[in-house]
Amino acid sequence: MEFNKENMRKIKELIVFVALVVVAIWNYQVVLEVLGYILGIIFPFIVGGAIAFVLNVPLSFIQKKLFSPKVTEKHKTLKKLARPLSLVLLLLLVIGALAVIILVVIPQVGDSLVQLGVSIKKFVPKVVAWGEDLFKNNQDLLNLFNEIEFDWAGIVDKGMATFNQGLNAVVSSTFWVAQKVISGITTFFIAFVFAIYILIQKEKLGIQVQKLFYAFLNKRHADRMMEIASLTYKAFSNFLTGQCLEAVILGSMFFIAMSIFKFPYALLVALVITVTAMIPIFGAFIGCALGAFLILMVNPMQAVGFIVMFLVLQQIEGNLIYPHVVGNSVGLPSIWVLVAVTVGGSLMGIVGMLIFIPLTSVIYTLLKVNVNKRLEKKEIKM
Repeated sequence: MEFNKENMRKIKELIVFVALVVVAIWNYQVVLEVLGYILGIIFPFIVGGAIAFVLNVPLSFIQKKLFSPKVTEKHKTLKKLARPLSLVLLLLLVIGALAVIILVVIPQVGDSLVQLGVSIKKFVPKVVAWGEDLFKNNQDLLNLFNEIEFDWAGIVDKGMATFNQGLNAVVSSTFWVAQKVISGITTFFIAFVFAIYILIQKEKLGIQVQKLFYAFLNKRHADRMMEIASLTYKAFSNFLTGQCLEAVILGSMFFIAMSIFKFPYALLVALVITVTAMIPIFGAFIGCALGAFLILMVNPMQAVGFIVMFLVLQQIEGNLIYPHVVGNSVGLPSIWVLVAVTVGGSLMGIVGMLIFIPLTSVIYTLLKVNVNKRLEKKEIKM
């Protein structure tokens, strides 16, 4: 190795980098505090980027369908207004959906919850009666229960003391809660405004990112980074679109089927399944368990019928609807979908389940292409 100016510069840079790493490891607590402080500053912009990514999917669809290049080429003014008009239409659709939820869905869900409270009151005496019958028929259990002594006065006193402590904690933390609510509203407002700016100027921002890549990286690496970015966006976009549409279809199927067979809490259970179906693989079964429990308190036989109906609808959705709606949108075999859901859920919970499937798809696709190229170079056909 020659000790010319270029090599000496690289050695100096390596020494500085190693020194910084050692100092960071030695003072990791300070580093974590600094990173947390920086994350707190940029958090609204991260949320704004996530909102922009989600809204960009329906925005692109609306702009493509209503303002196609054939239409905008003839009218330059319409071409300039295509993005703002599409964004306004999207916001109106979102506001309309929220209005329907607030004015129609929430009152019906409230009625369902009131009915649920009544059902619980009726269900508890049935459980008590069932327990009494069980104890009457089993003298050993009855004797064991009688031997257990409960200090009801002490239990009540401890309960009241706990309640008073909780009440004092709530009163003392009112200011803290109000501060957090105001901070959350402010963060969401900043994030939403930032998302609007991103959506309006996404092409310009994309060009700026490309300039950064090609300015600080060589052309081969910059091309590779742009290829990975495009693949990542496509995977996440396809997965988000397909999963949302599949969840809405499944929830609608349950609402229609439960209404036809006159199951209780049709709207409430359908909403629960729609939300939980966003979780790949396991989500619909979580919704089924919650729905079956709600119906069980009204009619146990209907709960059994609901489970049977769920299995039938799940087969229809899994074999007919899901392959066409989601299909191979993320280009990931089923076994790796299961691995992605399991690992993502273990690391980051529900959010991890949603993120790791498209992320694993990107890694799988890149690895697949790399492996195929290496096999071609070695002239191995498999």
